[in-house]
Amino acid sequence: MARNQETNQKLKDERRERILSAALLLFATKGLAATKVTDIADAAGMSQGLMYHYFKAKEEIFTELIRGAFERINYACCVLEEMPDPPQEKIRMAIATLLQGIQDNADHARYHLLIAQATASEAIPDEARVIIDQENQLPYEAIARIMQQGQQDGSIRVHDPNELALVFWSSIRGLAIYRALHGDKFKAPDPELLMRVFLP
Repeated sequence: MARNQETNQKLKDERRERILSAALLLFATKGLAATKVTDIADAAGMSQGLMYHYFKAKEEIFTELIRGAFERINYACCVLEEMPDPPQEKIRMAIATLLQGIQDNADHARYHLLIAQATASEAIPDEARVIIDQENQLPYEAIARIMQQGQQDGSIRVHDPNELALVFWSSIRGLAIYRALHGDKFKAPDPELLMRVFLP
């Protein structure tokens, strides 16, 4: 009996992820308004009725994508800050990991595109707007703190750490958007190229 429950839960989780992945692609390429529930169901390979067992509306899916994206990136930033490595190595590791993720997984790139679009749009669900307003600055603040620590030990160039964090995330997001738009033609640049911006 327990095994059946485990199998059923695994199937539910897989279907939910299929819906989210399909919706992410559609929202990133067509936008929320132009995406229909039937589009998401078709892309996920299931009936509209089955999809409604997981999400009540496309707005709920959109909000879940925004929430999940910020949960992952903010958790990763917290883990990065708590690591015992020197600040310069934390920045180097973050750049390499983010670029590798964008290179290897198109969904990583689409999440950056989705967040950029959602942040600029007024036509998104209220709950998604609240999440963006509350969570959007946390990755910038975490990287700025690491930059400041690196300045203190002389491993990061002396400059406004908030501006360095802005350059960091703008570079990552720009490359992610390029990957989302150009697909497999994208090849991530050498992480050291971006790292040099932050070295003294």
